[in-house]
Amino acid sequence: QVQLVESGGGLVQAGGSLRLSCAASGTIFSTNVMGWYRQAPGKQREVVAVIISGGTTNYADSVKGRFTISRDNDKTTVYLQMNSLKPEDTAVYYCKWSGYHSTRHVEYQYWGQGTQVTVSS
Repeated sequence: QVQLVESGGGLVQAGGSLRLSCAASGTIFSTNVMGWYRQAPGKQREVVAVIISGGTTNYADSVKGRFTISRDNDKTTVYLQMNSLKPEDTAVYYCKWSGYHSTRHVEYQYWGQGTQVTVSS
């Protein structure tokens, strides 16, 4: 099992910034991907940004140039720096971990509990 603890959400005015953190713990042999997803009311969950084991990052077009994903050297904590926030960024943000528990190379995925980000206009 892997537990994900998210923090950093809150209420901010448009144009402001927030930094989300997600710490993974538990039975971690290796991490393949960690990322941030979000779900707004009435909408499907969508990817925001991911960081792959080698360090490659990918972003949704809607956040490119405004959000930055990063991680600690141990690859078990991931951050999402969100700048120039817009009201349409309002959503519950979820952290996701994908990786292996052991050398068996069976990939598992876990989600955090989510943290609310609200951007007022």
